[in-house]
Amino acid sequence: MSGTIKVALAQLNFTVGDMDGNASRVLAASAKARDELHADLIVFPELTLTGYPPEDLLFHSGLRNRVENSFDRVRQEITGITVLIGYPEFDDTIYNTIALIRDGEVITTYRKQILPNYGVFDEKRYFTPGQRTCVLPVHGCPVALTICEDIWEPGPVGGARAAGAKLVLNPTASPYAIDKQDHREQVMRERVAESGLPIVYVNHVGGQDELVFDGSSTAIDSNGNFVLRAPACVEGIYLVEIDRETGQLTSPGGPLSQTESLAESVYDAIVLGVRDYVHKNGFPGVIVGISGGIDSALTLAIACDALGADAVRGVLMPSRYTADMSIEDARAEADLLGAEHHSISIEPMFEAALGSLAEMFAGLAADSTEENIQARCRGIILMAISNKTGRMVLTTGNKSEMAVGYATLYGDMAGGFAPIKDCSKTLVYELARYRNTVSPVIPERVLTRPPSAELAPDQKDTDSLPPYAVLDPILEAFIEEDCSVDEIEARGFDRKTVVRVLQMVKRNEYKRRQAPPGVRVSRRGFGRDWRYPITSGY
Repeated sequence: MSGTIKVALAQLNFTVGDMDGNASRVLAASAKARDELHADLIVFPELTLTGYPPEDLLFHSGLRNRVENSFDRVRQEITGITVLIGYPEFDDTIYNTIALIRDGEVITTYRKQILPNYGVFDEKRYFTPGQRTCVLPVHGCPVALTICEDIWEPGPVGGARAAGAKLVLNPTASPYAIDKQDHREQVMRERVAESGLPIVYVNHVGGQDELVFDGSSTAIDSNGNFVLRAPACVEGIYLVEIDRETGQLTSPGGPLSQTESLAESVYDAIVLGVRDYVHKNGFPGVIVGISGGIDSALTLAIACDALGADAVRGVLMPSRYTADMSIEDARAEADLLGAEHHSISIEPMFEAALGSLAEMFAGLAADSTEENIQARCRGIILMAISNKTGRMVLTTGNKSEMAVGYATLYGDMAGGFAPIKDCSKTLVYELARYRNTVSPVIPERVLTRPPSAELAPDQKDTDSLPPYAVLDPILEAFIEEDCSVDEIEARGFDRKTVVRVLQMVKRNEYKRRQAPPGVRVSRRGFGRDWRYPITSGY
């Protein structure tokens, strides 16, 4: 049989646990691929029906029934196009499965063979690995079915080649991280070089708690050339064509999107993560405490870009230590973004707290206690507005602060979601400068003045911390690379500084356990892939 097969890549945003809604999206996308793109086959991502990752919902009997009902609905209602769809298969155990469906018939199923159990992945907790290679003719072309991690190791693709495949289909759920797309594409090149088989890779797009799935679905031909790279962080249905005889891939009209700069890709991922966290959890909008500092300025911009300025409310909360320029810059940021903003002084609350504690604190010198009281006054105000309006508080802390505990528990850590939680202070500045290239929303002096919490007279971050140019590389080496003190010192850092920083990281684990979730963008964030003990003699 000669000619080509048209394959639609459904890079779509599904919601974990919403089986009915996810099935409806599958039905609509299949109809569009059939009627508008004239596709023969549509490929959906891994675990489409449940969304990814469903986690312990998989143990709930009610979920099993809903998955089965949604699967039957998809099988029965889609006609005129072949569908490859992911779902959890419940037998005596649970499998991560994809099914090939056509006109009411399940043609075949395939169970994921390689289950990732590192970083943010915990699939061995839930699934049993499959054992067999699956190659079958799809519209006259021998096609191998794989799922996500199956192409990250040579075995499954090698087995597919031995079984006569001319094409590999790979539905996946691969979350965003810095430089992740480069890594994915290198892996695909390796599999193609080993097997000579082209690969069609279809990824989720959307936010799920701290994870963001960036899409970036791709198709690579048998010569290792990418013929399609879908845009990152954007939903869409994209088309490739496969020659039945040779298995050669082409992409009529593209797109072959260029990879984004680091700052642009991180910014887009955070915007997507914030938008989906707020919308999928049903909040009408957000509250952001704005101080005139870089962190709150960036968070406000992200919130407005994610949700629209009408859904964002900024709150200034000045104290006796707040500089006039901070108030001016905070208002300027909100005005430039078009966000409503209000000013509520914390002085009456702060004075009342000091008065109530005067007897208890008699004879004791002022220290960080008084600084933390101010931060907690602000937390009370923000959470009160949240309770009254239903809007969620976005916290503004960055990864450098979260790492060393330079934040106040029940103060500036109080809130529902932390957009820049996994961004070092150095990266925060990069993101702010990038955002200003889109449109100027962060005043230049916010980018150039020394950062300060403004909780004490003439306070600077460097009063408590090493300069961020020193702190951030030490933190990255320890948190993301698991380097020892000796290894970090060998990179040119002062040993006493390294020891001090690492002690701060370990001492503040209890704080991080009580922090809100936030978007993961690094190789290891303080969330699913950070499991240090709170109590430890190490």
